[in-house]
Amino acid sequence: MQVIIIGGGASGLMAAITAARNGRQVTLLERQARVGRKLLATGNGRCNLTNQNMGLPYYHGQAPDFARPALEALDLDATLDFFHSLGLLTTAEDNGRVYPYSDQAGSVLDVLRFAADAAGVMTRTGFEVTGLKRGKKGFLVSSAEETLPADRVIVCCGGMAGGKLGGTRSGYELLQALGHSVTKLYPALVQIKTDNTYVKALKGVRANADLRLCRGQAAVAASRGEVQFTEFGVSGPAVFELSRATATEKGPLTLRMDLLPQLSLSDVEALLCQRIASMGELTTENLLAGMLHNRLGRTILRYAGYGLTDSIAVLTSNDLQRVAKAIKHFSLPVIGTLGFDGAQVTAGGIRTAEFDSRTLQSRLVPGLYAAGEVLDIDGDCGGYNLQWAWSSGYLAGQLKV
Repeated sequence: MQVIIIGGGASGLMAAITAARNGRQVTLLERQARVGRKLLATGNGRCNLTNQNMGLPYYHGQAPDFARPALEALDLDATLDFFHSLGLLTTAEDNGRVYPYSDQAGSVLDVLRFAADAAGVMTRTGFEVTGLKRGKKGFLVSSAEETLPADRVIVCCGGMAGGKLGGTRSGYELLQALGHSVTKLYPALVQIKTDNTYVKALKGVRANADLRLCRGQAAVAASRGEVQFTEFGVSGPAVFELSRATATEKGPLTLRMDLLPQLSLSDVEALLCQRIASMGELTTENLLAGMLHNRLGRTILRYAGYGLTDSIAVLTSNDLQRVAKAIKHFSLPVIGTLGFDGAQVTAGGIRTAEFDSRTLQSRLVPGLYAAGEVLDIDGDCGGYNLQWAWSSGYLAGQLKV
């Protein structure tokens, strides 16, 4: 049986290895000059390949339960066993995120390439698929230069996220040409753009915070963790967790930050009172020194409506309460997200109702399978999207009917 896999990313490599190990003749087609380019960029180049805290609540789409059979077919333990069998050493952080021990995404890609070669996968790079049709006995997969026959096809083209690294609409278009439909697409795991009145002075500053994405007074999403301020808004893991809701929820939205989440409002007020009592000679510029990053502290004071040159000794209890509230409720009007080029994942995709979740075979076109980001399944930040890629690639690569 001749199997063609379109797309040499995480799901495509896993599907190719699985199918070849099961005795299929496998050709892996990748339009770029090398396979796994987006994989090299994941986890800031470290490749967060899975998470010890695995479960369906971390997945999204019109029908998140669609992911269950794949996640059970290749679960967390089986995934780690697979990579360990390839010689990859891994390590887990306290938050459950699993990385290669080398801290390099290249290590993950290398062992996958070696495994594909060892299994007999024929990899062809620079092959951009422009057409996918049903033939008399199977499928015809075409580029501008040639057409290849296949008995089975697995579409693993990924999504629109990360256009500079190879994100494309091609997977959607190939499947739509065979009768499939696509949901609305949104960027996810992406930086959030906000009003930059205050953030433009904070470019590069990092902080740990509790975040709430609010419409009016109601929170539509929440997260906790590291925030990185940028010239256009905010980034970082905690922000990525809110980006899907930012892209999909109706506005206007506000991002509210608690910059000292380990302390109550009264605790913060008490600290400020203590500081005035012990260091009354300081100016307001230094009121929050030692509590927050210096630039962030000065920005919070401006946000609360204070200058930076007055003596802190003149601040009243009402003033300190105002500053404490600014620390605990630093709010930024949301403009949107940075878009698909800056996104790590696409939310939305080919409608999962058109595929059998137990096999990932098309319900419309027998012999056609799909895996990974091209389908309407996306995960939270923290290794969940790569786990979906491994699991769905593995299930599709079994070519069950």
